[in-house]
Amino acid sequence: MMEEELIGRVSHWYGKISVMGVTLTGRLAVGDTIRVRGHTTDFTQRVTSMQAWHQDIAEAGPGDQVGIRVAFRARPGDRVYKVTGSG
Repeated sequence: MMEEELIGRVSHWYGKISVMGVTLTGRLAVGDTIRVRGHTTDFTQRVTSMQAWHQDIAEAGPGDQVGIRVAFRARPGDRVYKVTGSG
């Protein structure tokens, strides 16, 4: 069964570059799988790149603000979960 851990919320959406700004409450690393859920949002994808202060980073933790490129639109307030189990 797939398990999910709430690790943050979307704070910004940068539509021209398909990047969501996320305020983290948990740990996240490149290679992790995330699920983004909100009122009209629900998608799952692997984190292929992540940035903080316009620099590529491999991982981040609680309190960090990161940018993650995504395939679908995310909206401020959407919840970001890390998928921790296998489906």
